Amino acid sequence: MPQITVDYSAELDDGFDRRGFALALHPLVAETVTTKIPGCKTRFRRVEESVVGDAPAGDAIVHVEVALLAGRTAELKGRLTAAILDLLAGHLKAADGLVVHTSAETRDLDPSFAKS
Repeated sequence: MPQITVDYSAELDDGFDRRGFALALHPLVAETVTTKIPGCKTRFRRVEESVVGDAPAGDAIVHVEVALLAGRTAELKGRLTAAILDLLAGHLKAADGLVVHTSAETRDLDPSFAKS
């Protein structure tokens, strides 16, 4: 039941294979945290504007957040985060001159999380 959110810069519309990334990500998450692939849910949020550091222009971001039910170790979450960044690199094709900054986080869902 991992809840996955991917924020990405609008400049990556044509350079980010979002569906391919999600379809590759779900088995990776399921195997790493011992869950079932159908429980993985990914949503993509296009960010119209972002600023990275003091870059005048041309930088883009992709941030992947995986939220899990509590109980996984920090070490396991760290392994998943590193694997996500490796996987992400294979699904990005930045335009010439575009610098893409990637990040990821694996965290616990709040205890108030519920689904129907």
